[in-house]
Amino acid sequence: MAMPKLMLSISPSPPPTTSSHPSFPFLLDAAASLISRRSLILSSPVVALSSSVAAAAALAQPPSKSFLSGIANAKSWFQFYGDGFSIRVPPNFQDIMEPEDYNAGLSLYGDKAKPKTYAARFATPDGSEVLSVVIRPSNSLKITFLEAQDIADLGSLKEAAKIFVPVGATLYSARTFKIKEEEGYRNYYFYEFGGDEQRIALVAAVSSGKAIIAGATAPERKWDADGIRLRSAAVSLTIV
Repeated sequence: MAMPKLMLSISPSPPPTTSSHPSFPFLLDAAASLISRRSLILSSPVVALSSSVAAAAALAQPPSKSFLSGIANAKSWFQFYGDGFSIRVPPNFQDIMEPEDYNAGLSLYGDKAKPKTYAARFATPDGSEVLSVVIRPSNSLKITFLEAQDIADLGSLKEAAKIFVPVGATLYSARTFKIKEEEGYRNYYFYEFGGDEQRIALVAAVSSGKAIIAGATAPERKWDADGIRLRSAAVSLTIV
C-alpha cells in the first residue's frame, strides 16, 4: 500500500519555559511511574504536519534542532493496537501491563467498573525508559456540555498545555500536527517537558469524547542518546 505524502510546515520551536499551570492529575501519577520506567516512538501515517508555537512564561535559548530532525521513522517497529488507538513500540521494550490492568474496566455482577489506569504500558528491561498510554473522558479534562471530537475542542495548543504539562515543568517544545482520515484531518498536540531530572514526550488526541494520551519518558541523562526514539514513539500515536 502506497504511503501518504508528507506535507509539512514547521515554525521555529518554542524556547524552553517553566510551566505554572495546574497539572493534569494523570501526569503527576504517571510521571512518577513513567519516570522510573519506559519509553516510545514514531509511526509514519502523518500526511499533513503543521506546527504552532506555544507561548510561555520565561524564555531561554531555543533548541538547536528542528522538530523533524528529532524524530525517526518507526514503521519497522511492532505496532500495538489498543482501544481506539495504535502506537509503535521501540525494539527491546517489554509489555509491563499487570493482569489487573487488563481486567480493569470490566464490571462484575453489576458492580461499578474500576477505571483502567493504563491502556498500554511498555518499558526497557532495566525499567528506566517507559512508554504508556492512558484514556480519559475528555470532559474530565475540560468541562463541556458537548462531546469533544478533536483535541482542538479542548483549546489551542497553548491553552491545552494547562491540562497536559505539569506545574513547575520546563516546556522544551510544543507542536500541532495533523493526520489525514477518511472524513478530514485530526489534530494531535505534542509537548516535550522535563523536571526532577526526567524528560517526557507527550502526544494527545481526542475522539468520540475520549482523550488518548501517550507519554514516553526517560532520565534526563539518557535523553541525548535515546530522546529521538522516545519522541518518535510518542508521535506514532494514531487514532483508529
